[in-house]
Amino acid sequence: MMRRLAYLLVPLLLATAGCTATAEEPERPAPATRAERPSPFADCAPLTVAPAAASPTSAGKAVSPTLAGKAGDQLPDLTLNCFTGGAPVNLRDVKGPAVINVWASWCPPCRKELPAFQRLSERADGRFQVIGVNSRDSRGGAQSIGEDYGVDFPMLLDQGDAFQRALERNAFPLTVLVDADGRIRHTDATGALDDARLAALLERHLGVRV
Repeated sequence: MMRRLAYLLVPLLLATAGCTATAEEPERPAPATRAERPSPFADCAPLTVAPAAASPTSAGKAVSPTLAGKAGDQLPDLTLNCFTGGAPVNLRDVKGPAVINVWASWCPPCRKELPAFQRLSERADGRFQVIGVNSRDSRGGAQSIGEDYGVDFPMLLDQGDAFQRALERNAFPLTVLVDADGRIRHTDATGALDDARLAALLERHLGVRV
């Protein structure tokens, strides 16, 4: 009796095993792609709007003895993309007073001074704008430095260093001070700037105290 029962069970077990072995496995969901990291930098749209608390005296009076020559020229007629996307920005449309910092992630002095520019942007209080121009760099490099250093002011992209060529300057880092009329008051290529040096430059060339 037991042997007959065993004979009956064997085909049933084999059939069950066969179904299990040949049944198609359900499709596994594809692994989710890593979401693109949000930009650490601010949007560039406000760059074409005058700072709310800008002093009219910061553009008009000769607050610096270095207004001759290239100092006093308008910003170049050059359009750059914004790191966060959106409409490109023509530098002629930027509303000053403004401090423009040209930098790259591979430049040690640039990395050294970026925190000072970030602190300057936090002390602006609507009196002037701090603008970054990331030049001759990779998007990933700029993104990583922005995240690591907590830089969140607006960032323009200039992968072909067109801004520096228009200014006839080939220096990293490069700082450009612009008055409320969009005129260049001073360009600085002396190396990494700190808080004290930036404050002195703003007071001397833009008449703004920070």
